[in-house]
Amino acid sequence: QVQLVESGGGLVQAGDSLRLSCATSGRTFSGFAMGWFRQAPGKEREFVATVDWTGGTTYYADSVKGRFTISRDNAKNTVYLQMNSLKPEDTAVYYCAGAPAALGIQTRSEAYAYWGQGTQVTVSS
Repeated sequence: QVQLVESGGGLVQAGDSLRLSCATSGRTFSGFAMGWFRQAPGKEREFVATVDWTGGTTYYADSVKGRFTISRDNAKNTVYLQMNSLKPEDTAVYYCAGAPAALGIQTRSEAYAYWGQGTQVTVSS
């Protein structure tokens, strides 16, 4: 089993920055590609960003490209999401997720076997 625990969410104003962290335990972290998803009230969960097991390949949703940066530290078993220039429409519960590294980077939630409990990000205008 793999445990994922997100942290770093909060209430900020538009234009501010936040860094989310996702600490993992239970299995070899480098064996997983990692992703961030989010779910706003009344909306379906959507893909935000993903990084392969090396950290060398990343992919972003168009809505966050240029503002968010995903990264990972395999020595610390942690994946990060740096969020800059936050907008009210970024308000959501943010989830980190892990997918087998052999799948490469994935934007589909179905590819991810392990999920954290989520952390709330609220951006006020």
